[in-house]
Amino acid sequence: MARSRPLRPRPGRAAALALLLLLLGGCAGGGGESGGDTGTRVRAVLDARGDAVRDGDRADWLATAAPGSARERAGTVFTNLDALRPSAWDYRVTSVRPEGDRAAVRATLSYRVEGYDSAPVTVRRALTLRRVSGRWYVSADKPAPGAPQQLWEQGRMTAVRGADSLVLGVGQPRAKLADVAGLADDAVPAVRRVWPERWAGRLIVLLPASLDRMAALLGEKPADYRGIAAVTTGELGSAAHVPADRVTVNPEAYEELGAFGKRFVLIHEATHVATRSATTAATPLWLSEGFADWSGYHGSGRTPRQVAPELAEAVREGEAPDTLPTDADFAFSGDPGRLARAYEGGWLACRMIAEQWGEPKLRDFYRAVGEHEGRDGAVAAAARKVLGVDEAELVGRWRGYVREQLA
Repeated sequence: MARSRPLRPRPGRAAALALLLLLLGGCAGGGGESGGDTGTRVRAVLDARGDAVRDGDRADWLATAAPGSARERAGTVFTNLDALRPSAWDYRVTSVRPEGDRAAVRATLSYRVEGYDSAPVTVRRALTLRRVSGRWYVSADKPAPGAPQQLWEQGRMTAVRGADSLVLGVGQPRAKLADVAGLADDAVPAVRRVWPERWAGRLIVLLPASLDRMAALLGEKPADYRGIAAVTTGELGSAAHVPADRVTVNPEAYEELGAFGKRFVLIHEATHVATRSATTAATPLWLSEGFADWSGYHGSGRTPRQVAPELAEAVREGEAPDTLPTDADFAFSGDPGRLARAYEGGWLACRMIAEQWGEPKLRDFYRAVGEHEGRDGAVAAAARKVLGVDEAELVGRWRGYVREQLA
């Protein structure tokens, strides 16, 4: 969980500068610092960085960076953050390891984009601070081992703000970002029509320069996402606390799509954002991905054979599935045909529920599954409560529906 920085009266400019120098500075005449003193001064530097971001004060931000190349890098980062305009930026220090005039720091960064994030984004950071003439400065601020990169670290960032979207890109022309913003704006009302429950109704879309850069933002291997057009990331939440989401686009796969495909991708990902509060560890992927696909194809007029070609081929060859797709079937690094059939099977399950019980019942079923205390028995309990059938009958109806629609 992120810890918010408490509000407090801000000192005047002169008083603030004097306080900063007092906290950051050491005794210039020499002498060492205790570990506790170093920790206090490190926290003061990081607090000053947070104040500078929230205030949009470039000079104060640069004043926390070590002279030389570190300060030049800090200037580029601040330009990107100024485009992002975060309303919150706080470091929670988890460890400080002093090593003479250097300190290795681990911290959790919590930030929030006002108007888009319903809750802060939290990322783990590894920082190096250096003491120069008795004062501590940040010389490096990087992802902690195993943590993903942030887009503002990948180069000069461009921001395009739509009516309901914020599209951030690196190495991408502004016109392309504007096109994505237009599709994201169109996706919001499209999702509201199938998921009228309360949600932020705003999207943040990240468009990195390449597949490799996309994978770095996700902390994964590029090969696992080669054919994936976009991914939505966010922690599973509850209705009382909906975490922030990011839609990260694979520029290579996305560019290969036609107009309908690009529109579908944005609606699919926006559906994940909208349903985040109802999606929990109890929700199987066939339901969350199937519902997002159902939302994307809703009202398109596309037939089952058009939408589910891989599954249609399996039916024609007498290899129709007997069970709903498992989470393992959705592995990006697995067999592409198996992955396609998993998505198609989940979509057909949601389409069947919407047709046979009605769209409101599909939404009720989705919520009921997510409200279950665990994965085991979640679908069975929701099927009985909402649809009035047991799990075996639900799966049996789906098997028949697949054959009927795809034969």
